[in-house]
Amino acid sequence: MSYSFGGMFSGGGGLDLGFELAGFDHRFSTDWDADCVATLRQNRPHWSVSHIDVHDFDPVDREVDVLLAGIPCQGFSLGGNRRDDDDRNQLFRQVVRVAEKIRPPVVVVENVLNLRNMRLPGSGKPFIQEISGQFEKIGYEVESDFLKMSGFGVPQTRRRFVLVAFRGRSPKGYQLPGACGVQHAEPFLRDIIMNPELCLPNHDPNWSFPSQVHVATGEPFDESEAPIPVRFSRTASDGNAVRCLKQPFPAVDTATIWGWAQGNVTAERLDVDRSNRAKFVRNREAKHKLWRVSASRLRAFTEREYARLQTFPDDWVFAGATKRSLHMQIGNAVPVAFARRLGENIGAALDSYYKGVPYALSSGESRQLVLEY
Repeated sequence: MSYSFGGMFSGGGGLDLGFELAGFDHRFSTDWDADCVATLRQNRPHWSVSHIDVHDFDPVDREVDVLLAGIPCQGFSLGGNRRDDDDRNQLFRQVVRVAEKIRPPVVVVENVLNLRNMRLPGSGKPFIQEISGQFEKIGYEVESDFLKMSGFGVPQTRRRFVLVAFRGRSPKGYQLPGACGVQHAEPFLRDIIMNPELCLPNHDPNWSFPSQVHVATGEPFDESEAPIPVRFSRTASDGNAVRCLKQPFPAVDTATIWGWAQGNVTAERLDVDRSNRAKFVRNREAKHKLWRVSASRLRAFTEREYARLQTFPDDWVFAGATKRSLHMQIGNAVPVAFARRLGENIGAALDSYYKGVPYALSSGESRQLVLEY
């Protein structure tokens, strides 16, 4: 049986695309960002995509089996300002409003790990309890958990909060999808760095990385030497700046700049003089040392490399006039491989829900999904 979905806060399309790949029929997607809307329309011209503020979204005649909502995470994320009183933290109420109006059998809400520590201003009530409670008030039973992406075919250690709300009661025995084993980054990035002539959308590798911290020395090097993945930003607290393709990456997000270093690569932690550029520093009083990467040449990841780490297929093209816009669409997205696994899980749950029988694992939950490139 085929099921349908609609998306709120669809962004660059990771969650919506994953459910389409899991066999769901698309009914609508919405977002307020013009570049996100352009990306969705360019890749799926047959989709119904609304460029609209969620407060103005009227879901009349928008019946779906599943309502998806990747609510904005900037107010909760460590990559943002992480303020309890950020207005975006209240956008889940718009999802509840829409759900109450169209009564989908299932609502899926996704957000960042740090949601677990945030509390409502004034009452001090945990946001997770508030979100769950709001769905329960309109007649839904809620299941939720925090899941590590590296166990779902995604080469990242990033963890995400997932809430699934069933109208009435959840199927007996229902559980969110289980992990299948750690996925490392090599299959996603090896060929793209070893084949510099590879022609892909959103991929324009340029060996140049202007920086006041990291140093491209220009020293001679053996060009057959494999480039090494490195982190150019947020390196004070996130482990060694030099990474390995044989392991999952830390979270790919909008606040972290990743790149490649090739030839005579070194990395060390040094004291940083913040006095001359204090206005550019979030925490001027910080005392910790920062990593400095040095190599013969450096470059940042291309948008396609970020997109591969987020498991977008290479034919999914991101629209936008600035690198910042492209980076935000990709970094804020739900990884596609995980979204597909979640979609298969929800599809199996809907089979049980409609038939009134106990939940049975979907076939997709017995294997690890890896998109081929």
